Order: sequence, then structure tokens, then C-alpha cells
Amino acid sequence: MGKYQLDNKSKVAVSKFHEKQTPARFDKKEHLEKLRAEFLKKKQKQTDK
Repeated sequence: MGKYQLDNKSKVAVSKFHEKQTPARFDKKEHLEKLRAEFLKKKQKQTDK
């Protein structure tokens, strides 16, 4: 047996821990759409002046 081998119960606990720790991955397309909308809004405000 290795020094750090885990039983099934511990493996499940570790995987749950890591699921909670991983940051929410943002969707690249959604992010680009949001940036584009903000840019167009700013552009519209500039042309309105």
C-alpha cells in the first residue's frame, strides 16, 4: 500500500471537496456577447451626444 492511498469513502469526499473548490468556468461565448453588448451601448451613448 502506498503512503497516501484512500478508501472509497475518502475518494468520494475528496472529489466532492474538489468540485466545490473549482471556480465556476465562464462560457467564453456568453462572455464575448456581454462585452459586445456593453461596447455597443457605450458606442450608442457617444453617438447620441
